[in-house]
Amino acid sequence: MFDSFGALRALFESLPAEFGAEPVGNEGITDSRRHLIVRHLAEHPAFDCGLVSEQPLRAEKAGD
Repeated sequence: MFDSFGALRALFESLPAEFGAEPVGNEGITDSRRHLIVRHLAEHPAFDCGLVSEQPLRAEKAGD
């Protein structure tokens, strides 16, 4: 899905302070993959963000 970890980092940096699947989809990622990316970003220790809502799925960057 991504050519490198840097590409995923760039996606993360381009997202607003609070985001769900829709802005991820605006970057060309489709279907259920959008939700997987939101959850992955929220759970991966390299990304400073966390889930703030399950329904709808939303994450928030820390410190923003």
